[in-house]
Amino acid sequence: MTVTSLGTFAPISLDELVGEAALLTRLDRKYLLSAAALPALLDRMPPGVRELRIDGRSTFRYRSIYFDTAGLDAYLAAAHRRRRRFKVRVRTYLDSGLEFVEVKTRGSRGVTVKERIPYAGTGGDLGPEGRAHAAETLAAAGIRPNGLDLRPVLATYYHRNTLYVPSTGSRVTIDTGVTWQLPDGSAVHMPDAVIVETKSGRAASDVDRLLWSLGHRPAAISKYATGLAALRPDLPANRWRPVLRRHFSTTSEGF
Repeated sequence: MTVTSLGTFAPISLDELVGEAALLTRLDRKYLLSAAALPALLDRMPPGVRELRIDGRSTFRYRSIYFDTAGLDAYLAAAHRRRRRFKVRVRTYLDSGLEFVEVKTRGSRGVTVKERIPYAGTGGDLGPEGRAHAAETLAAAGIRPNGLDLRPVLATYYHRNTLYVPSTGSRVTIDTGVTWQLPDGSAVHMPDAVIVETKSGRAASDVDRLLWSLGHRPAAISKYATGLAALRPDLPANRWRPVLRRHFSTTSEGF
């Protein structure tokens, strides 16, 4: 499932969105909804919500390539709910060609801290600047994985619509058509589910409360860890078993 627009929301430009809600340090909550449940959420959005549009488009294609150590330190930290977790990825905005090396860590009180630089690698690695950025960012967060020979482990592809909620200065992203893929071409999909993520600078946004009122609760899903667990049954994955049983289907494609 993909969507081309979420309804009648007024537009907001990328520059305005970044100025109003950059939110590189934030609280994130993810929700898994069936595609059929999405209209009820959109119909009840708080007043004044605006939808990101660039050159008339509001749905954008994303690719993220996640990097991990040979021992999968990043994955295991998430699987075992360790306090010091991290993700390293190359994020590509496929419609514009923009690419960034992004490093995500967890700050105080569970907030997500994301730092990024432009990507200057060759596609199969982080590049010298990316490796240095990852090492410096992880060290500053007190994270020293067992070696920093980070290598590509998993790719995700999806379509994203982004909303700005002015009442709380927060963002909501809606991801559809999500696919996870290993370097060997094995892939899994969530064809009938939508990932809604709230990104706010405080404990709960208006949209979180709306989701709760509609019977939705935050889901244990990580685009990196849940996808890798689905594709690698040898890995510990108790945390994501309910999501894996309900939402994933497998195929094999090129990477």
